[in-house]
Amino acid sequence: MAKTVSVINQKGGVGKTTTAVNLSAALGALGKKILLVDIDPQGNSTSGYGVNKREIGNSTYDMLINNIKASEIVINTKFKNVDLLPSDMNLAGAEVEMIGLGRRESLIKMALAEIWDRYDYIFLDCPPSLGLITINALCASDTFLVPIQCEYYALEGLAQLIATVRQIKRLYNPGLELEGVLLTMYDGRLNLTNQVVDEVKKFFPKKVYSSTIPRNVRLSEAPSYGEPIIYYDKNSKGAAAYEALASEFLKKQ
Repeated sequence: MAKTVSVINQKGGVGKTTTAVNLSAALGALGKKILLVDIDPQGNSTSGYGVNKREIGNSTYDMLINNIKASEIVINTKFKNVDLLPSDMNLAGAEVEMIGLGRRESLIKMALAEIWDRYDYIFLDCPPSLGLITINALCASDTFLVPIQCEYYALEGLAQLIATVRQIKRLYNPGLELEGVLLTMYDGRLNLTNQVVDEVKKFFPKKVYSSTIPRNVRLSEAPSYGEPIIYYDKNSKGAAAYEALASEFLKKQ
């Protein structure tokens, strides 16, 4: 059965989708069978894998609201060992529709149950909020991975995230644990970066990855070409960073 990991931070622009896309691709390249589940209405993980959101038949919205089986929605991407459950803008209204459904906090968990045994790892790219879709993701996950941008407001809102996780553990998913914290947009030459790193390590002792993700032009360009960085530019600093993260991730399993 797959280990399921939510990639989560309710603050936008911290490298959450970049990490979901590129960690998935790097693990796939290392021979692990991966499913990436895009549950962000913006659908950036979907387009990051070169899938046109306007041309897909069904999406994670249909999985949650219309009872379409996950196995009927899965797209086999052209990248090694990575499958995708795509998102589209219909998902933006899903939380309102989910309120009236039974076991509404467990819809993702129930939907993924039929395909869990096909994969080594399932990654859930969560929306930048702590709404019902994110709660669903945490209920379905074994662990959660938190990308944090190396900037002044990095820790803002994390107390709220941890409070939400505690509630999920108490009410629905007692086994939920922190997978790790990833420092993104890292520049070790800046004093501010080092101050943020120190603060994050105090906040999450022994859970911060030694691999960090630098600011990298090629990493920013890759999504517009619909390719993970290790396929778009294998020799870039961004590719090296996500390959290092994938290796570190596997060592901790």
